[in-house]
Amino acid sequence: QSQQCWLPVLQEPVKFEDLVMRQFEDGKKYIAHCLPEGNKESLHLQISKSSNQLILIGPEGDFTKGEIESAIQNNFIPVSLGETRLRTETAGLVATILLNTF
Repeated sequence: QSQQCWLPVLQEPVKFEDLVMRQFEDGKKYIAHCLPEGNKESLHLQISKSSNQLILIGPEGDFTKGEIESAIQNNFIPVSLGETRLRTETAGLVATILLNTF
């Protein structure tokens, strides 16, 4: 209907520690979390034209503080998906749409 035939690439689940330490060439890495501390900008302000973008969406209850710190130490950019708190499955869809829009 919209003639925007695009499917995101979804990977098999991996352990958090393995993912954040993995090298990710030629792209941007984001972590969306709900903790109030830290410098977070809205995802739509951070998006680049890179074809390779990775975003981490936390489980119900969010990432732990340690997981967020680990991701940031491994070059993930902390971002917000907006003012409202989203369910995990909804957050993934919102992030996918935002990443494809720009």
